[in-house]
Amino acid sequence: MKEKVVLAYSGGLDTTAIIPWLKENFDMEVVCVCINCGQAEELDGLEERARLCGAEKLYIEDVIDEFCDDFVIPCVQAHAVYENKYLLGTSMARPVIAKRLVEIARKEGATAICHGATGKGNDQIRFELGIKALAPDLKIIAAWRHEKWTMDSREAEIAYCQEHGIDLPFSADSSYSRDRNLWHISHEGLELEDPANEPNFDHLLVLSTTPEKAPEQGEYVTLTFEKGIPTAVNGQKQTTAGIIATLNELGGKHGIGIIDIVENRVVGMKSRGVYETPGGTILMEAHAQLEELILDRDTYAVKIDMGNKLAQLVYEGKWFTPLREAIQAFITTTQTHVTGEVKFKLYKGNIIKAGTTSPYSLYNESIASFTTGDLYDHHDAEGFINLFGLSCKVRAMKMQERGEL
Repeated sequence: MKEKVVLAYSGGLDTTAIIPWLKENFDMEVVCVCINCGQAEELDGLEERARLCGAEKLYIEDVIDEFCDDFVIPCVQAHAVYENKYLLGTSMARPVIAKRLVEIARKEGATAICHGATGKGNDQIRFELGIKALAPDLKIIAAWRHEKWTMDSREAEIAYCQEHGIDLPFSADSSYSRDRNLWHISHEGLELEDPANEPNFDHLLVLSTTPEKAPEQGEYVTLTFEKGIPTAVNGQKQTTAGIIATLNELGGKHGIGIIDIVENRVVGMKSRGVYETPGGTILMEAHAQLEELILDRDTYAVKIDMGNKLAQLVYEGKWFTPLREAIQAFITTTQTHVTGEVKFKLYKGNIIKAGTTSPYSLYNESIASFTTGDLYDHHDAEGFINLFGLSCKVRAMKMQERGEL
């Protein structure tokens, strides 16, 4: 019997061309696996396309809830944001995809997994680190890095398919390179390749409208959290996936979460892209507003460092590592009392605070008020400042003694 290879299949031109390429160059049975993380209409017609191109079988695996509950939420709780802007939309999806690819490879008795990520991007690292961590015995075929891969353009891929009797409605016209899931959609290519160019938002945006075209009237929204996990929007309980979908609609309407970033890829180059993350931006901000009331100063400070480190690990494809597990364990502990409601107004790209409440709030009006309360005596500050600033004073006295002050 022929060996089997599991192909991470999106249905796009690249992975469609890979099917006959694998059969021709490796003489293997190709099992296509499309992992549904919320790509919406991108999944239409995949089964017919995969079989037409020579695949033995196609799996369409719905992992939306697993993606949201086990991969997105830990990053929201950590406030994991790469380089202060990127909310890790593609990065968070890659480990759950790698996990399911390995599961299907085991089920099918495959000896290899193939992906269509290019040799310039981050995804090759994320896929391969995930596969190596979960199934070190499986071979990995990176088509774009393989010596037998000679196609270097959409035109070449279309011609290759046609030579193999595959005539599909792909266009050779240039378009944005996009990655979409429930959390976000990314855009690269065309005018974005030159950082001097303004994005053509009218042509580019999929989930959102620009703030200029958003409604003139703001909209109030209330998010409910229990132990750092969102549970309801405007009092209506939903799954995490349902909440993100609802917030995507609300945020997209009001121009929330559009960023234009030049980021540092793992492979060493800078890359410019535009990301739409309407619901994710709202969820991150609401969670951060709630934590402001609840976390003590020292925990909050360490959590910022841990969140930044988690963002780096996720971006680099190091999800299945002891360090990620340890950081997530710390973050989970900090969420024990992150329960409450966050109200805000969405208005032309802005998320405006409108009131936050929690039964675990550490904010005490009696202490924080400008008037003297029962729990705080203004005079107590004098002794504290004397001790807190003692080292500064001693140093200044020494400099003054030496005539250097």
